[in-house]
Amino acid sequence: MTTRVKCERVTDTIRPTWALSGFGDEIDPDPAVQIAVLQALGANHIEVRSAWGVNIVDLDDEQLDRLAGILAERGMRVSAIASPIGKVDVALPVEHEVERLGRAIAAAKRLDSGYIRLFSFYRAEGVPVEDIRDDVLTRMRALADAAEAAGVVLLHENEKDIYGDTPERCLDIVESVGSPALKLAWDSANFVQVGVAHPFDDGYALLRPHLEYLQVKDALSATSEVTPAGEGDGQVLETLTALRDDGYTGFASLEPHLTDVNALGGFSGPAAFGVAGRALRRLTDQIGVTLA
Repeated sequence: MTTRVKCERVTDTIRPTWALSGFGDEIDPDPAVQIAVLQALGANHIEVRSAWGVNIVDLDDEQLDRLAGILAERGMRVSAIASPIGKVDVALPVEHEVERLGRAIAAAKRLDSGYIRLFSFYRAEGVPVEDIRDDVLTRMRALADAAEAAGVVLLHENEKDIYGDTPERCLDIVESVGSPALKLAWDSANFVQVGVAHPFDDGYALLRPHLEYLQVKDALSATSEVTPAGEGDGQVLETLTALRDDGYTGFASLEPHLTDVNALGGFSGPAAFGVAGRALRRLTDQIGVTLA
């Protein structure tokens, strides 16, 4: 599912426009504050991971209705449901995450989003990554089947320490499952943090046919410290430029992680989130892409 966005004519060239979004709970637990900061940065979309401190898969129907009302009142749309699906040990039964995905799908339907972010499972300490491949693929296939039936698209994020944390294993997942309901989200910082020295050089051409969504943060190879886009070793500018040249017309979603990182995500606060947003806009301005 690709977001259809307009192009505006600048002098004699066509300037592409990408839809700016961001993880609202990196700003504040209150959705109203999340939306205000994102709109101040020029975004018309939000990626929903939690609201009022409650994870998206744990919001009850009343909370989802309340959140939907706030979004509608402020004219904000949802780019993706940033679920925690697959961010668990692969030893759990297949049904465990399929059931939780059902709650993420319900949230996606209520908030009018066609995308759900997910992961490809942790393993116990000391277990070689190769040993969990079959179990991972079984679970990813079951999740993709549920997504196909519901008419949503799953976006696999290359999170640290899961099965699909390198370009090669991301490709293995998406090609082995072979579902139109399973695509890839690209995160340059996460690749850097698992030792992919040059994410663009080492992974972009490999994964581009399946790349559906862009999550924006950067990182330093030497320390794994997360930085604003363009200030680390993630080759973010090269990636953005190639996406422009490839005709990408999707989302660019800010996930800054600038003040805190934890098992379920990260936090930045309004000020640091603004720093991240302006860093991304400097890069897109440099390559002639409009964020809106």
